[in-house]
Amino acid sequence: MEVTPSYAQVLVEHGLLESGLKQLGVGGEAVPEGLWDRLAGSGIRGVNFYGPSECTVDTAVAQVGGQGGPVIGRPVANTRVYVLDDHLAPVPIGVAGELYVTGDGVTRGYLDRPALTGERFVACPFEPGARMYRSGDRVRWTAEGELVFLGRVDDQVKVRGFRVEPGEVRATVATHPQVAQAAVIVREDRPGDRRLVAYVVPLGEVSPEAVRAYVAERLPEYMVPSVVALEALPLTANGKLDRAALPAPGAAARVGRAPADAREEVVCAAFAKVLGVESVGVDDDFFALGGQSLLAIRLVALLQARGVSVSVRSFFQAPTPAGLARSVGEQQVAVPANAIPAEATTITPDMLPLVDLTTGEIERIAAAVEGGAANIADVYPLAPLQEGLLFHHLLTEGGEDAYVMPMVLEFDSRDRLDAFIDAVQRVVDRHDIYRTSIVWEGLREPVQVVWRQASLPVREVTLPQGDGVLAERLVAHVGQVMDLGHAPLMDLHLTRVPGTGRWLGLVRNHHIVRDHTALEIVLREVRAILAHRDATLPQPLPFRNFVAQARGAVERADHERYFADLLGDVTEPTAPFGMVDVRGNGADAVRKVVPFSTDLHTRLLEVARRVGASPATLLHVAWSRVLAAVSGRDDVVFGTILFGRMNAGAGSDQVPGPYMNTLPVRVRTGELGVLDAVSAMRSQLAGLLEHEHAPLTLAQQASGVPGDLPLFTALFNYRHNTSGPQEQQESNGGLDGINLVYLRERTNYPLLVSVDDDGNRISLAIDAVAPIDPGEVGVLVRTATENLVGALEDCLAGGPEIGLGGVGVLGAEALDRLLREWNDTAVEVASVTLAGLFEAQVGRTPDAVAVAAEGVE
Repeated sequence: MEVTPSYAQVLVEHGLLESGLKQLGVGGEAVPEGLWDRLAGSGIRGVNFYGPSECTVDTAVAQVGGQGGPVIGRPVANTRVYVLDDHLAPVPIGVAGELYVTGDGVTRGYLDRPALTGERFVACPFEPGARMYRSGDRVRWTAEGELVFLGRVDDQVKVRGFRVEPGEVRATVATHPQVAQAAVIVREDRPGDRRLVAYVVPLGEVSPEAVRAYVAERLPEYMVPSVVALEALPLTANGKLDRAALPAPGAAARVGRAPADAREEVVCAAFAKVLGVESVGVDDDFFALGGQSLLAIRLVALLQARGVSVSVRSFFQAPTPAGLARSVGEQQVAVPANAIPAEATTITPDMLPLVDLTTGEIERIAAAVEGGAANIADVYPLAPLQEGLLFHHLLTEGGEDAYVMPMVLEFDSRDRLDAFIDAVQRVVDRHDIYRTSIVWEGLREPVQVVWRQASLPVREVTLPQGDGVLAERLVAHVGQVMDLGHAPLMDLHLTRVPGTGRWLGLVRNHHIVRDHTALEIVLREVRAILAHRDATLPQPLPFRNFVAQARGAVERADHERYFADLLGDVTEPTAPFGMVDVRGNGADAVRKVVPFSTDLHTRLLEVARRVGASPATLLHVAWSRVLAAVSGRDDVVFGTILFGRMNAGAGSDQVPGPYMNTLPVRVRTGELGVLDAVSAMRSQLAGLLEHEHAPLTLAQQASGVPGDLPLFTALFNYRHNTSGPQEQQESNGGLDGINLVYLRERTNYPLLVSVDDDGNRISLAIDAVAPIDPGEVGVLVRTATENLVGALEDCLAGGPEIGLGGVGVLGAEALDRLLREWNDTAVEVASVTLAGLFEAQVGRTPDAVAVAAEGVE
């Protein structure tokens, strides 16, 4: 039997899988994940047929099985398929592109329609003299060489500035265990108000709210639809979904608790006005009523105009009138820095002329510090990076924090360990940043508070029995939770190495008080103290100097103008591999290291010298080309991690603390030649240094991307890790008997590309979450670097300058896999007529039934 998936769903609900059927073929439309899973576990041989009529008729076939979700499979005999970008270049594995088909089944064109034929049937760049059919279908390759159907190119829609594929949303809705069928469309029932609506046929008792909550746990907020429950999805006469018959979602308000006070009444009225309904209950969920992020921003603006001060963040944390009414007054206000006089035991507002703190706020700060006001040495605002780290910490709601940074050291004896603990405590005593806690509750703006005295927490732990690397087990056992309200934001957990006299020490720091350079400073000072050379250490400088510099050196208006010019017309996030979630904790990230060859490193250094740029500039350009390929965009934005100490004032290289910052870089890869791209990148990075302490949130707000969406979801970090002779000497002296056995930094971004430049060699470290393959990304960056260097060498030798978009990212092995290996479908077919084939079959099976009709054979 072969039917459409929509009709197959109906038959399955009426017992098809228990009917004794041996084989079921489906085709004509996308297969829902739920149907795929039921067929895979039914014992029936399921086959998914894909193919447009222009390719007579099947192009690819998949056996329903354990692929992890619906696929359309591999090309059929004598058919080749190519997944290409807008420039007819192959896209990497896992990246969406348009499907082109060539081979014996491709038709000649459309009868008497030459213009349409010329548009849809184009020359094949991989087979001389062959034509390809442009299917208009969006697909991607899996690592196993099967195609996944993602939807129609012309079905992609923009919802609040972001391209959304309704088919992807439908696939997620359909995975709900109590959803039998699902369809997702974009509706515009009010002009300008485009929203996603999911129509579901429930299995048993399940509410639309429960389905929506389920989807919200699995997709970014802008992809979460309103949900409408139906008894059955409407079908056309040929068994396909009848989109025109899907009803508009009801706009009537639900019955709920009435407003309890004037504030709730104002908020309810604003909800109703923005949503276009008559009334809203206090406990009604904004999104369940059909709201979305753009309307949420309008709602906040309307409330602020009515004198109700709320923030967008507060709204997303509690999207009901009751929750929003409770959050009024929590918005943050910028506060300048100031120091507290030495020996002060009581702090009053007049001691803080540059800090607008009330007596009540000061009392709350003192109450949060062990020892109260007498133990407070300084109070000042957060640095730009700290603001973002605190935001991500609050999103964890006390759970695993991506920015708790673990380092495990192995000690050859307990005496060595005790000496190390004492040395670290002395570093804490020296530097204010390591005696700092963060206070935000009850304040208009979070502040960091320097304690006069803070003891390093040291805890001995006994690990449960288990397998695996001891250091990794220790890290997992202790976890990634840390209280930012208690100084120091560093602790040490100890465990014995069984059967030896050695110990492991897990040193945890929060990124909010240190960056990569700060770690080097701390280890350098620990080495000096252990080697009894602490008298040679420089006088410690306060971190507040940097905070004052970062917040006051450049006017906020100057930052705003710079980023508005750079990003003002950017309206969509740059999301490699379609990954848009930046709220992870990094726990599932996988790291792969991809080294550069000595030859590539030598060529890179030479061509960088000849074009007057640094290797870092060239690597930024190469990465932008890869990002364009894996995000399907010619105009890309990514975050680059800045050192942060260039304009931080004198002595900043000796002060531990989070100086680094992340800011956006934009590259129009489709408009620039390779030499122009290098020149433009060099200028952009130089200009960015003048704004290296601007908050990332300011850059985001200056762009045209809606505030609830990320500007970018990939980071690039070029790290100079060169150690001089003094550091090399110290590493062999002061840390004798101590070995680093584990060091891992995390990020909330789904993709981080780090370049480790050790002076004599370069390697890439790629951290990525599934389904991104970090090893594949590393190879793409290395290949793009090789091809960029080659293109620049050709230009410098007098050859033509190619466009940056023409720099290849796929190596020979990847191209061979995509173009040849996965298209190896050639089959010898005899040149005979259909009648001849029928006659030959009769000769092979003369007793078989040829035709059966109305009981007669």
